[in-house]
Amino acid sequence: MVNHAAHEAAPTRHGMPHRLRILLAVLCGVSVANIYYAQPLLGQIGADLSLPAAGLGLVVALAQLGYLAGLIVLVPLSDLVDRRKLIALQIGAAATGMMLVAFSTTGLQLLIGITVAGAFSVVVQVIVAYAAAISHPEERGTNIGVITSGVVVGIILARTVAGLVADLAGWRAVYSGSAVTSLLIAAIALTLLPKDVRACSGQGGATRLRPKTGNYMRAVGAVVTLTTTNRVFRTRALITLFLFASFGALWSGMALPLSEEPWRLSTTQIGLFGIAGLVGALGAISAGRWADEGKAQRVTGLSLIVLVLSWVLSAQATHSLVLLTVGVIALDFAVQAVHVTSQNLIVAHAPESSGRIIGSYMVFYSLGSAIGAISTTAVFHAAGWSGASAVGGGYAAAALIVWIVDLTRTSRARNQPGRKDGPAAEFSHTNWDSE
Repeated sequence: MVNHAAHEAAPTRHGMPHRLRILLAVLCGVSVANIYYAQPLLGQIGADLSLPAAGLGLVVALAQLGYLAGLIVLVPLSDLVDRRKLIALQIGAAATGMMLVAFSTTGLQLLIGITVAGAFSVVVQVIVAYAAAISHPEERGTNIGVITSGVVVGIILARTVAGLVADLAGWRAVYSGSAVTSLLIAAIALTLLPKDVRACSGQGGATRLRPKTGNYMRAVGAVVTLTTTNRVFRTRALITLFLFASFGALWSGMALPLSEEPWRLSTTQIGLFGIAGLVGALGAISAGRWADEGKAQRVTGLSLIVLVLSWVLSAQATHSLVLLTVGVIALDFAVQAVHVTSQNLIVAHAPESSGRIIGSYMVFYSLGSAIGAISTTAVFHAAGWSGASAVGGGYAAAALIVWIVDLTRTSRARNQPGRKDGPAAEFSHTNWDSE
């Protein structure tokens, strides 16, 4: 049995300083932005490297698939090695991938670089685990909330920044600038982040943490264990798969109709839609509090209905930018509300295992984002924006159907005398930490 207390960094007497929260939020925002810069740049990238329009979604998809691989292979290391050094190393490795993208001369070089950058951008999850480890229990939720807000800002503003920089200096400047920024913040992280006390807990000096193969393989396999044995996790993971497929369909495909007639928008103008997305996402901040008040199912159902309806508006992108803007706000609100609520539910009954639970959950986030990116660009090439919107709306409807089926099943189970079929029962039978 792993002693989790021994793996946590000691919090400071006065709690986490506000400047440290901000630093960690910035690290998260800069790191997660790496996998979203391409979305408003697909037209420029395709024209420069002579990539076929039907295959442009692969650029975004490989960033997400790289992130997926990193969640499975790299994030488990955060429980086994010095997190401070791991954070700096992974940010630096992501910068290497971004530089390869910036100097790519072929589609293959671009795709390799984007995959490397995506894989090491999972440092975001390591940063969240690090924040939880050095926080007092009574402030852990607040700290994580502030720090993960950096993730939301990074995801949304990545598109706006990318569009503006690309119009001024070309798409390559986006990636070279990100690489330099990442190297700078890696050095800052290594210099300013508090030491991970797990690495200096031995008598009379440091005790170097070494990954144990058995422990590492169990952590890597958590996604399989959770998916096959835990109904709550499985349901929320499937909802998340469709949720972010819908999200990826909009944000990966939206640049294509907007760059054509009748709009002919520049990358800067397309990137400005990120501000609308930010408004929607930040509007869902209260979702976690609503879930704490026992309204998780209600929030999920209403948000998924909003998600489906948002596609009715977004489908009008070729006719009305106003309707598209409202659709973007509605979609980002719905996605963030369901995302926050799902994370609250899956960790509520096993907070001591939140790292591996969230890491496993994010695997489905990456899969969904990749599926959405690939499918929407391929369908747009064949059937235009109306076809792509039908695909995005289909993903949203699929998420709603999963929620309805699970709600119906749960309601029936509760009405059976003597049967326990709630989240607590599901999690209590999961063997999280056997070593």
